[in-house]
Amino acid sequence: MTRETLPDRRGSLTINFNHALDRGGQAFPFRATFSAFTDGRIGEVFLNSAGVLGTALDVGARDAAIAASLALQFGCPLETLRHALTRDGDGEPAGVLGRALDVIAKEMAT
Repeated sequence: MTRETLPDRRGSLTINFNHALDRGGQAFPFRATFSAFTDGRIGEVFLNSAGVLGTALDVGARDAAIAASLALQFGCPLETLRHALTRDGDGEPAGVLGRALDVIAKEMAT
């Protein structure tokens, strides 16, 4: 399988959102930036915890986004990633990457 890379110059969109790390807990601010291939498929995601850069939470979010970007560039569809990640009993994403991918999917649908 071959990795498909994005053009050196490409547009991107940044979305701010909040995510609680546990059910009913305090929501933390996050920022997701994503870019798409010319055919509209998402090809990369950048994710960080807005305001608390360098923390374990921020590093985990950034590393998860790198892994997701590589999966997308090797052909994994965004929907497959979204549905593979942990969800709670209500179907809501348990982790910040799942929340970010849901926010991105919603943005792409509009």
